[in-house]
Amino acid sequence: MNNPPHRDAFPFMNGLRDLYRRPLALLTDLYELTMAAGYWTLGMADREAAFTLFFRKNPFHGGFAVACGLAQVLEYLDGFRFDETDLDYLASLPGTDGTPLFTKAFLEALGDLELRCTVDAVPEGTVVFPHEPLLVVTGPLMHCQILETALLNLLNFQTLIASKAARVCLAAEGDPVIEFGLRRAQGIDGGVTAARASYVGGCAGTSNVLAGRLFDIPVKGTHAHSWVMVFEDELEAFHAYAKALPNNSIFLVDTYDTLEGVRHAVAAGRQLRERGYEMAGIRLDSGDLTSLSVAARTILDEAGFEGAKILASGDLDEHLIGALKEKGAPIELWGVGTRLATAYDDPALGGVYKLTAVKDGAGRWDYRVKVSEQEVKSTTPGVLQVRRFSRNGRFLADAVYDRQLGPGSPCEIVDFAEASRRTIPPADARWEDLLVRVFEKGKRVLEARPLHQARERTLDQLSRLPAGVKKLEDPEPYAAGLEGRLHALKRDLMAEALETERKGTWKRSS
Repeated sequence: MNNPPHRDAFPFMNGLRDLYRRPLALLTDLYELTMAAGYWTLGMADREAAFTLFFRKNPFHGGFAVACGLAQVLEYLDGFRFDETDLDYLASLPGTDGTPLFTKAFLEALGDLELRCTVDAVPEGTVVFPHEPLLVVTGPLMHCQILETALLNLLNFQTLIASKAARVCLAAEGDPVIEFGLRRAQGIDGGVTAARASYVGGCAGTSNVLAGRLFDIPVKGTHAHSWVMVFEDELEAFHAYAKALPNNSIFLVDTYDTLEGVRHAVAAGRQLRERGYEMAGIRLDSGDLTSLSVAARTILDEAGFEGAKILASGDLDEHLIGALKEKGAPIELWGVGTRLATAYDDPALGGVYKLTAVKDGAGRWDYRVKVSEQEVKSTTPGVLQVRRFSRNGRFLADAVYDRQLGPGSPCEIVDFAEASRRTIPPADARWEDLLVRVFEKGKRVLEARPLHQARERTLDQLSRLPAGVKKLEDPEPYAAGLEGRLHALKRDLMAEALETERKGTWKRSS
């Protein structure tokens, strides 16, 4: 497999612009625009509001998730505008009576719209947990509302795939994992986005050349079964590949008889050595990977190719890799495709974007809470922040707090699902607030991390997470919850709603 030495010669990190070449303001659901029209018509468009983006359960029955997608969010916000063709299209949409859905005056307002939102976000590569905000958006109500669908689209899928990749890489126990999923990904964007998120989640590279070009991800690949089948026999195919690409010599050995294929790879490896090159390894794509890898390792070592690595592929995921590791399979590289790029066993994160506060006429925040029969599904009011406590470099607990109430000292953390579970971090614990300011009233104030730094952050964050939380099966819960006073406020708001037997959205002034 090959890692080109000239990557720095190309510009990167312009994924949305390079893929779509136009503003993406219409990347939204229609109801965002109908609500925006309603706010504008009623004179509410500029009322200050706060929205929180979060998810309610960890994906893959795991103990954590990995935040991903912020760089695309920043690019989307930077380029946000409605151009003339967007406005012409919106003008053509009919209402239920056949007349134009949107007024000319509202569309002119959209054409003049310049975002004035402030955005606080969790950096890419941060380990996160259910009910913790990934983004907090404050600003004019109409502006915040219009952003909902796109923000969810950009963060939900990438966070899901980065979390899956992190699990796969944990199962591989430090062995390099290559993302191989483009052929079965959900379309072009699904394939490109999955490659990016997989890299943030810890993968060492991708087979997706476009993603490599867009995001400076190392690209890896060798040959398919079709290469072998083009030639009269496998040995001829391997010799031909070694001659054509001597510096990319991993041979796929299971087209016919796998172990005979390993012996043919050895023969091609000897030819490479005569020319001053070295065989990098072999790939196993089917069969009993444990027994085949053990036998292949013996053949390679006895032939003097102790440095040749065994790469496994073929419908792998963290569970299969974990099982192969447990059985002692001498596999050192992993190509993971379909089950990673499509989030095969849990295809949606389920992130939501909820109104949590609006400002009254005096400029004070009025708290908002959406009530559910299940307390854990009721939204958390306020303008939120997450404080993470640690000791000796190890994460201990997270507290979601309201910025007006503050985090409390000491900070009592009430579990999101079970109020009887409470944590008070030790007095000597260190802390950091996870949400950082990335946009201030529509202007970017912080650049996204380079992708390799986001990946390094993921690896560092996972190293600091308790081992039990990282278990692939039946993980231990991480101590995350609401700061005590915020928990009490939320319960009071819910109680008021139930007492008055009213339905909908409830508020209390700060």
